[in-house]
Amino acid sequence: VQLQASGGGLVQAGESLRLSCAASGSIVRIDDMSWYRQAPGKERGLVATITSGGITNYVDSLKGRFTISRDNAKNTVYLQMNSLKPEDTAVYYCFADLLYKDYSDAFVAHKMWGQGTLVTVSS
Repeated sequence: VQLQASGGGLVQAGESLRLSCAASGSIVRIDDMSWYRQAPGKERGLVATITSGGITNYVDSLKGRFTISRDNAKNTVYLQMNSLKPEDTAVYYCFADLLYKDYSDAFVAHKMWGQGTLVTVSS
């Protein structure tokens, strides 16, 4: 089972980006999915979370600019980022709370991170 994040890149201030994170493998169920970010020299912090039923929660400072969504059929979570600012520059990580089947068909509950995707916003 793995989480593969994509969509990062270099943009100018005011532009938009959409990040994606797809889970693959013998997945039975995915509960909460989240995006975190880690700016240079800072700790990793929560950006937004979405439940399997679509309930969302955001860091207050990002409400209105960032939107988290998911496609349960594709086991994918998205982060739409608008009006980007230089202070949004960070490595963005997806995180999932999921249940999968291992090689012996046993159910395994697991919380896992994606590999991160770099977003750089120039002024």
